[in-house]
Amino acid sequence: MFEAESTIGYNVVHVGQFVMNIMLAWNGSYAVSDYEGIISPSYCIFNFNEKCAQKYFHYLLRLPSYAGAFKTMSKGIIESRLRLYPIYFLAFKTIIPPLADQEKIVRYLDSKTSKIDAYVADKEKEIQLLQELKQKTIAEAVTKGLNPNAKMRYSDISWIGMIPEHWEMKQLRSFLSLFTEKGHGDAQLLSVTREQGVILRDKDNKEENHNFVPEDLSGYKYIEKGDFAINKMKAWQGSYAVSDYCGIVSPAYFTCKLKGVNKDFFSRAIRSKAYIPFFTQYSKGIRVDQWDLNPNALKSIPFLLPPVDEQRAIVSYIEEKCQKIDTLITELQAEINYLKEYKQRLIADVVTGQVNVQNEI
Repeated sequence: MFEAESTIGYNVVHVGQFVMNIMLAWNGSYAVSDYEGIISPSYCIFNFNEKCAQKYFHYLLRLPSYAGAFKTMSKGIIESRLRLYPIYFLAFKTIIPPLADQEKIVRYLDSKTSKIDAYVADKEKEIQLLQELKQKTIAEAVTKGLNPNAKMRYSDISWIGMIPEHWEMKQLRSFLSLFTEKGHGDAQLLSVTREQGVILRDKDNKEENHNFVPEDLSGYKYIEKGDFAINKMKAWQGSYAVSDYCGIVSPAYFTCKLKGVNKDFFSRAIRSKAYIPFFTQYSKGIRVDQWDLNPNALKSIPFLLPPVDEQRAIVSYIEEKCQKIDTLITELQAEINYLKEYKQRLIADVVTGQVNVQNEI
């Protein structure tokens, strides 16, 4: 996606109008606008008549059941090319209670959903704080060690600061050796993401594969479990990892054998927030989205190396701490998911008249 250089020809949207992306209506991309502004000329804008409380239809039409119905009415060869044309949308029959009932329903749902949303926002903030704690825990362990009484020295790296005096400072060339192995086109397709590291990728999922995947994958690079893969064009944002899988990755990636370091320690350390700034610093390009990491720069990135026994101890410490944090995050996420499902059920029951709210407001 890209932003148009000019907004000439864009359509004006007013508060209370119904806006629909006809190309993505099949997955629920439509809503009543809370804003004054402009929008793509490929979108459709609808006005409500005097029998309609706009917010009621915002609640009603955004139900998953309506998105499913609109999908069946959309026209196109494949899902990603479906279009919901206005003539079919306007012919769709829907529930229209008396205006007074619509307004009562809106007041009731606004009151209830705002409380749910506020509670969910609090839980999401807790998850964010836990994720930050997790990252901080890892970064401190791989740069400071576990002994608070260890003698320290300055690392000469501003964002790392002090490090244990007995740790070595080496370059990645001490641990990584670039290699290329091709001719495994039938192997599992892999990808590297900032959030998850090396992940499995479905060759046949056209929606998932936003980047072009050729029919012949024999030119893709083969890696084994324990190899280090780097998306050199996105290394500056943390798209690199030690692989837990055997498979093939894009020929544009760097693939490296790893030696001379505990692989679990290296994986935890290199993906921590302490090391991502190095990849940002060593990547070059005209603009951020075209930054590239060359092999010599990769090999020159510094790495803090504790003794082998400390590497193992740090890995055990991180796994224990992260497991506890992940358990809390999972519990909070389950609560959030339940609340979101409850909110959807509540909206569905109220706007369709399954729950009578006439005496509630």
